[in-house]
This record gives sequence, structure tokens and C-alpha cells, in this order.
Amino acid sequence: MRRLPKLDGAPLKLRFRSALRATQGRLLEDGSVGMPVHAASFLRERFIVLDRGLLRRRQEFDRILAHELFHFVWLRLGNPLRWSFERQLRNEAERGARGELGWSAELRKRGLERQDRETRSRRWREYVCESFCDTAAWLFARRQRHEEFTLARRWREERRRWFGSIAGRGLRI
Repeated sequence: MRRLPKLDGAPLKLRFRSALRATQGRLLEDGSVGMPVHAASFLRERFIVLDRGLLRRRQEFDRILAHELFHFVWLRLGNPLRWSFERQLRNEAERGARGELGWSAELRKRGLERQDRETRSRRWREYVCESFCDTAAWLFARRQRHEEFTLARRWREERRRWFGSIAGRGLRI
């Protein structure tokens, strides 16, 4: 995680639980109900819950933790920078870019319609946030290859440049 930009803000707490699943806005442990997840962030309470199994997979732990940290960055990024990243994604969509840099963004991207982008629907805004966090995880977690990295190199490089324009001055969490 040495590649992370400087992150400033109040401390965050990390908690570890087993067999995490999410359903109807709730995080469950050791259950059979819901969708399996690696982690969840609780922005107001300032903590992250990570699946204990990630401790045995260092690169995946780094990627997932970076993703979750960037949910806190997104919250404090400010509208001008959020809208700038959104324009980046809109440009990609208009130019036919396929794929993403993580499953959370890919899943949301697949459910979008053109109307979502045009009206800035909640589904579109959730996709933009997840894409921001997945892009940050791809960029800062030192993982060169992963089955979830399906976005073409040209779009990855544009996102790398975008992040380079904001990360040098440090980011708030």
C-alpha cells in the first residue's frame, strides 16, 4: 500500500469478520442469505469491515482495502472533482468503452441504460462512485493483473492521468 497518495483525515477503524454477505442494505456474517462481499464501508461511523479471509491473500487485501478507503475520499472529494470524473466516464461510454477495473463497477455498469447517464440517475451516480473506487484500487494497490481488470489499456491510461491530476496534493478521507 506504499503507492497510496497522502490521505488526511480523522482515523478510520478496521474490523474483520468472517464470510461477509450483503442483503437489503445490511451486512451479515457467516450466513447463507445475501450476496457474498469482501468488505463494506460505514462512512458516517468511519469504519471498514473486511472479510477475515483476505488476511491470507495480501494482494487482494490491498486491493479491497484501497477500494474501501476511496469511498471515504469520494465522500470528501467535492462536486467539481466528482463531476470531472463523471465526465471521464461519460466520455468513455460515448466512445464505446467496455469493461471496468473491478466487479463492483462492472456489475453496476452492466445495469445502466443511456437514460441513466443522461438523467444522472441514482444507478449512474452509484456506478460513478464504484468506478472511482475500483480505479483507485487498480492504480494504488500494486496489482498488475486481475480477472476483474477488463477495461482496455487506452481507457486505463486516461483514468491514470485523471487520478495523477488530483492525487499529488494529497486527499482527504
